[in-house]
Amino acid sequence: MGDIEPIRRGPAPLSPHPTPAATPAPALVRFDRRELDRILDLYGRMVAAGEWRDYAIDFLKDKAVFSIFRRSFDVALYRIEKDPKLARRQGAYSVVSQTGLILKRGHDLPRVIAVLEKPLKAIG
Repeated sequence: MGDIEPIRRGPAPLSPHPTPAATPAPALVRFDRRELDRILDLYGRMVAAGEWRDYAIDFLKDKAVFSIFRRSFDVALYRIEKDPKLARRQGAYSVVSQTGLILKRGHDLPRVIAVLEKPLKAIG
């Protein structure tokens, strides 16, 4: 009968090591709803035209990236990037090609992604 430990009441003892939940996660850069609406509108039109087939979204601590693929297993054809550190300088938004060439950079997302629009063709 001497082997039974008494029931302890009260708060649990604090651990000297912080738990993973106790450390705050780093803030991630994200596209807001308005930005995603613009990007997905363009993406939907290009899918309907048969140009693009897949996409991926990455939220990193320094930038947000919307990658566009011609086929699911290919390298990204284009990347639409949002980098807030460049917002006061060249502009937070940029479109980067598959080779890493920056096609357009600026402060206004619709103008930046307009570089990916296909020109209208005359039917005649």
